[in-house]
Amino acid sequence: MKEIQGQSFLQNHPCYNKDAAANWGRLHLPVAPNCNIRCNYCNRMYDCANENRPGVTQHIYTPQEAVSFVRKVFDARRDISVVGIAGPGDPMCDADKTLETFRLVKREIPHVMLCLSSNGLAVPDYIDAIHDLGITHVTITVNAIDPVVASHMYSMVCYDDTIYRGIEGARILLERQAESIRKLKERNFIVKINTVVVPEVNMDHVPAIAKQAEEWGVDLMNCIAMIPVHDTFFANHRSPTKDEIDNIRRFIRHYVPQMTHCNRCRADAIGRLREA
Repeated sequence: MKEIQGQSFLQNHPCYNKDAAANWGRLHLPVAPNCNIRCNYCNRMYDCANENRPGVTQHIYTPQEAVSFVRKVFDARRDISVVGIAGPGDPMCDADKTLETFRLVKREIPHVMLCLSSNGLAVPDYIDAIHDLGITHVTITVNAIDPVVASHMYSMVCYDDTIYRGIEGARILLERQAESIRKLKERNFIVKINTVVVPEVNMDHVPAIAKQAEEWGVDLMNCIAMIPVHDTFFANHRSPTKDEIDNIRRFIRHYVPQMTHCNRCRADAIGRLREA
């Protein structure tokens, strides 16, 4: 098994290790409300308490509130192995809040693993800071490697304070995602990619993404069925079936290991994957 800094590749991380998910949980801190892209399947303004999907939270914490909450959670339970930030926007769009939260958490709970999830657009600008904070696991959402396909997945990309749309915006995003993953692997981060699968949009493109992920040296890939969400471009688009997702995973698993136990976590998820 691959070793990172003397620790097992998947050490007790419930998302990266299906076996660990039975005994270990995660804590997501919703400190990053803003986003630098607009995905055609995402609506961060819509929340239901019983809803499990990324981009959903009932509260936004300041870094200080977040670390206070972490103390309470760790006082109450001993099965949390990782603290992550996954939004509800993009963590690196609110980089100051995200990095400060991680700094405070690591000072408070030195032994905990730190995990970051991002679209990758701003990650290259913060590689040194992410590394120096002791973050070990990073997820980048990669929904395409072809700008034409990506242009149907995203309606806007904001880069260097400029709004880009269509092929131009897609090309910028994909270039930055590739740069993110290359730089992360150069620093020996454990990298997972999430791919939101949308029939008739990027589903047939997923094998090409997986092949590229192998070339990047990605450690794990998570194919996620798109959930039609109110007030989005894909609101009336069908979600892929379980069989379709299973078939995709079987077809591409020779490129990169597949995550099969994802619970499509909220930005404020707490506990073991089966709990929330």
